[in-house]
Amino acid sequence: MKRSLQDKLNQRKKEGTLRSLICLDDLVDFWSNDYLGLSKKKISVEYQEKTHGSTGSRLISGNSDVIVSFEGFLSRYFRSEAALCFNSGYDANLGFFSAVPQKGDLVLYDEQIHASIRDGIRLSFASGIGFRHNDLNDLTDKLRRASEKYDCIYIVVESLYSMHGDFAPLSELTKICDNERVFLVVDEAHSIGIFGENGVGLSAEFCKEIFARIITFGKAFGAHGAAVLGTDDLREYLINFSRPFIYTTALPVSNWQRLEKILKSDLTEEREILKKNIEIFNTLTDGIWMFSSKESQIQGLRLGNREKLQKGQEDLRKKGFAVKAIYSPTVSEANECLRINLHSFNTPAEICQLAKEIRRLYS
Repeated sequence: MKRSLQDKLNQRKKEGTLRSLICLDDLVDFWSNDYLGLSKKKISVEYQEKTHGSTGSRLISGNSDVIVSFEGFLSRYFRSEAALCFNSGYDANLGFFSAVPQKGDLVLYDEQIHASIRDGIRLSFASGIGFRHNDLNDLTDKLRRASEKYDCIYIVVESLYSMHGDFAPLSELTKICDNERVFLVVDEAHSIGIFGENGVGLSAEFCKEIFARIITFGKAFGAHGAAVLGTDDLREYLINFSRPFIYTTALPVSNWQRLEKILKSDLTEEREILKKNIEIFNTLTDGIWMFSSKESQIQGLRLGNREKLQKGQEDLRKKGFAVKAIYSPTVSEANECLRINLHSFNTPAEICQLAKEIRRLYS
């Protein structure tokens, strides 16, 4: 292999941050995004498809009445004029941000935004500038300085940040974007299914002030795929110019049939159990957490340095808990943490034992 590539691998090994594929199915799950346990739920669906595959992209043979109908259902469910499905959240972010921002435009993004959004911005012809995490003063200052320089400005946030477990100030952001040349885009990946009425997400109440919402189904809904929510014109534009949509083989019809059945299910009990588990966890770990919201199912723990973080991850795994240490470049070095995800299927006893082990790490 090329020496420069080997050098990069060796550097990761030296730092102790080399990624590898592992399976921890025999441990208690405190690391997956399956917040409501729906990936494990048996869903009875009478599949109405002619093939088990999709046969092509949606612009050729991969389209169907089922997915078109499902997109109509999504737009009604999530209070949007239109919806367009993508194969994954990564595809949706890459497809939106590589196609919509144009040369002469600016994308102002929260520094903790997901990597797929950053990749999409890099593929566009627009400029990209980060602002300090959830810092409205820094955002407004950069917006003021950029307002005369750029034709159009997009402000991009996550409603619930996937690594920090804290929330964007959506109400304040919609007011900042009250300008015909400033557009708010919200990634709702980790909030839909859990927050908002019937799990419509945190930004649904501001849907008229938000240019686009990006939702994914591989987290709380335990399925696969994603969608961009916006106007009919935005949907038509993405169909014509979003390369990850145009040139990707469509998902099979069965995926959308199962997902629609999940969305139409009553998930009140799962949400209530998850909410209770979050409360239990925060009560037992009071005084430890640094930055995560107490209402969030995502909790981040700082242990002081990378060595302690690595040891903490391994110690918890030896005790039977699947957790994940998050390192740079996924987050900045200052924000490296032990990420713990709570679920509706975690028992109070499991949460109590985990909290006990976490307190031991701090002793």
